[in-house]
Amino acid sequence: MVRSFQTQKNASLRSFSSLSSSHSPTMALPFSSLFSLLLLLMFFVTEICNALPVAQNGTVEYLKLRLLHIKPSPSEAISFDIHRLSVLFSALHTSQSLKSPVVSGASTGSGQYFVDLRLGTPPQKLLLVADTGSDLVWVQCSACRDCSRHSPGSSFLARHSTTFSPHHCYDSECHLVPLPRHHRCNHTRLHSPCRYEYSYADGSVTSGFFSKETTTLNTSSGREARLKGVAFGCAFRISGPSVSGASFNGAHGVMGLGRGPISLSSQLGRRFGNKFSYCLMDHTLSPPPTSYLLIGGSQKDVAPGKGRVRYTPIHTNPLSPTFYYIEIQSVSVDGVKLPIDPSVWALDEQGNGGTVVDSGTTLTFLPEPAYRQILSTMKRRVRLPSPVEPTPDFDLCVNVSGIEHPSLPRLSFKLEGDSVFSPPPRNYFLDIEDDVKCLALQAVMTPSGFSVIGNLMQQGFLLEFDKDRTRLGFSRHGCALP
Repeated sequence: MVRSFQTQKNASLRSFSSLSSSHSPTMALPFSSLFSLLLLLMFFVTEICNALPVAQNGTVEYLKLRLLHIKPSPSEAISFDIHRLSVLFSALHTSQSLKSPVVSGASTGSGQYFVDLRLGTPPQKLLLVADTGSDLVWVQCSACRDCSRHSPGSSFLARHSTTFSPHHCYDSECHLVPLPRHHRCNHTRLHSPCRYEYSYADGSVTSGFFSKETTTLNTSSGREARLKGVAFGCAFRISGPSVSGASFNGAHGVMGLGRGPISLSSQLGRRFGNKFSYCLMDHTLSPPPTSYLLIGGSQKDVAPGKGRVRYTPIHTNPLSPTFYYIEIQSVSVDGVKLPIDPSVWALDEQGNGGTVVDSGTTLTFLPEPAYRQILSTMKRRVRLPSPVEPTPDFDLCVNVSGIEHPSLPRLSFKLEGDSVFSPPPRNYFLDIEDDVKCLALQAVMTPSGFSVIGNLMQQGFLLEFDKDRTRLGFSRHGCALP
């Protein structure tokens, strides 16, 4: 049987050369909502066990992955953020947006938070961008036989894993990824792999085989869990600035954590609990504490007895079902509610507006009318001098020279569900240089765009994305993880 599997795998791998020479554009296969639901149910009848694992001490286990942080400079953060949002905004209203099950945000972002993923048998260690704005897990792959020229961890060596297996093009799972335009499935051939192709709004492309593999991850009890049948994209062709440029920071792929069925959080959630959480620790501390991504468990498991978690509903935008939308109802500065029309925050029937919680954007972006109100109020309440040198990328900066604890206005967001998100000033006043802090908010100028709560605003909070109850939990307590 082992020989049969290896023969099947090698037959699929012989198609690599033809794949790398293919340059056909993307066309995802459209399907109805009912068919999509059936595929989703079939997809989870996999080798991943549904029973929640229990540690020896009787507690429910969850996956615990260390997040690695690379901090961009303020100018880099703005540049990467603007590029990321422009790509996402344009993709939201293109003709392909209703066909493609995924639009990757990580591939167009600043790539600041990374996760080490051990893939294959024996495990190969790869660095992936952790991103709540995409679904597909994909890694850079190589079909080399003699891989001596490849440095360890530079790409996934498919031939060197005994558990690598591409999905067949006639598998139901193959309909969950966008297919090349001229892709044809020969149902009479035994070894006909499922090919996928992602084309991004800026022309970047990643394409390869939609496959399944064993991954090795750490659990909360300290043991290693080997999880079989995890679906991912094995990318043999990667081109364009979004997937290979400076913003990718040397990563070897993307770990999609979106709401779709092929995201890692959705796949593993069926075993460890259909939720995930993370704590992005304060990067200004020295030495910087470790941030963690947790898949499964609950707030009482992750941080027992640490205080109340507030919840707000997660909404779905049919044009971008991957993203985690929440509803802002009002904004206050120093406890005073600002006169902002509630319609500014609304997600309308055309898919415009709304607010997305995103791990791949640094700053927070708000609708232009709301931004102007907040900015003018902040300027009136700040009692600190302006910097000597101009700061062209920011509308409000202050000189805090000689002031150990500067007094800055407090910003708070009233969310649906009668919850209030009140981050400390260090989450929205960014250290631009020595003794200079700037308001880390930007305006969304396009009416069809959406607001974004970026990762800087999320620092110091435990954020729990509960997919079963379609809600987002947040708490200032529970980020003091070991």
